[in-house]
Amino acid sequence: MAWLLLKIQATDQTADTISDALMELGALSASIEDAHAETQAEQAIFGEPGDPPPGIWEQNIVTAMLDTTTDVSQLLQALQNETQITHFSYVTETIEEQDWVRATQAQFDPIHITDKLWIVPTWHTSPDAKAINIVLDPGLAFGTGSHPTTHLCLEWLTQQSELGDVLDYGCGSGILAIAAKKLGAAVTVGVDIDAQAVIASHFNAEQNNTTDIAFYDANDFSNQTFDIVVANILSSALMVLAPALAKYCKSGGKIALSGILEEQTEALLARYSEWFTMNTPTQKDAWILLTGIKK
Repeated sequence: MAWLLLKIQATDQTADTISDALMELGALSASIEDAHAETQAEQAIFGEPGDPPPGIWEQNIVTAMLDTTTDVSQLLQALQNETQITHFSYVTETIEEQDWVRATQAQFDPIHITDKLWIVPTWHTSPDAKAINIVLDPGLAFGTGSHPTTHLCLEWLTQQSELGDVLDYGCGSGILAIAAKKLGAAVTVGVDIDAQAVIASHFNAEQNNTTDIAFYDANDFSNQTFDIVVANILSSALMVLAPALAKYCKSGGKIALSGILEEQTEALLARYSEWFTMNTPTQKDAWILLTGIKK
């Protein structure tokens, strides 16, 4: 069996309206994503504790999954009538039936971070049973270890002789918090503004027998201080959160920041130099890891 995908360009003012209308008109599913996802123009969506929800992206793609017998022209006319939007810019795509579980699993092999640390999906056996192995499947939140930003943070954590208390801000899947705990951190805390990330982090901690990690919604997080603060989030969020992340780090403590493209490095170095003595950046592909010591 095959399906037809209808992808419509939308703004932040029209995306929800179009998505809801498509479902009412019989779409099997409808989703909204950043039109610039995975490009340098990707737009960060983040908020601070206590702030209203940040909304959606300025430019979006609304994707509807349809039966292949759907008359697209007729559907678009009905969509215009339903939404009072007079013109749609769109493309269509046909996707074939396949074993989605097997196809997804085939993309993910064990990931070698260092000889000391591996990330292993549940459907694989660890290549090195004597190493520290984090069991992690792709799921609800960002962070499987495959992306250079996560890899840089994990590698940096393995290089620390003592971890002490660790904060993973923007914990996503919980991978950095779990790694820190397995590497010997005394107290480990993960924080995220996304409730689904907190759920995913709790689940992954249980999978790895690290249930003593505390995961918080950012709105519920108290002002603790830590020996190490790690934040693997978009650079625009790192700019805004600099005072808060500095506040969470103890004097003499360390910070590690990732999610940074090469051309964003100088601005972030200047921003964080107010509170930290910054080290030489570390690079993997186009991505940068910035580290420093709290003054």
